[in-house]
Amino acid sequence: MAEDRHQQRQQRLKEQVDARIAAAQDARGLLLVFTGNGKGKTTAAFGTLTRAVGHGMKAAVIQFIKGEWPNGEKNLLQQHGVEFQVMATGFTWETQDKASDTAACQAVWQHGKRMLADSSLDLVLLDELTYMVSYGYLELDELLEALRQRPAHQTVIITGRGCHRDLLELADTVTEMRPVKHAFDAGIKAQQGIDW
Repeated sequence: MAEDRHQQRQQRLKEQVDARIAAAQDARGLLLVFTGNGKGKTTAAFGTLTRAVGHGMKAAVIQFIKGEWPNGEKNLLQQHGVEFQVMATGFTWETQDKASDTAACQAVWQHGKRMLADSSLDLVLLDELTYMVSYGYLELDELLEALRQRPAHQTVIITGRGCHRDLLELADTVTEMRPVKHAFDAGIKAQQGIDW
């Protein structure tokens, strides 16, 4: 009897899922946003990018607020043809120089605009971009225009805390990472290969 009820529930679920799959007919690039105060935004973005590259798609990465320290994702993915452009100033709370950080952002953003206009790219990752908008290093309207004008098949992933509401509205999928528990809060050092 319990087995019959389980089978009936699973059959109803299957019918609902099948109906949703059949109804989804639009095929185009997506705008994905990974935001929130929890860890894992960049990791989730690189997971998606790695999946795309594994399926033969062409991808490129802009990393805002990253330094020149070793980068495991870059080490691996460059071997598979993924272009990386890095705003190598490090964290803005380290530099504390708005003019220098703005100039560094604008320099790497030129690559971002090129990538967003490149129809050969299937996926573009704009890692830690949200801070560039929040700090005023990058004009929101310029970013929104570049996102709207990108090739129709191109997927873009944006990561970072405090994503601007206009980006959230434009996005097709928004995932918010919520902190529950993190080893660093217990005094455990960040570990190469795990945390970065």
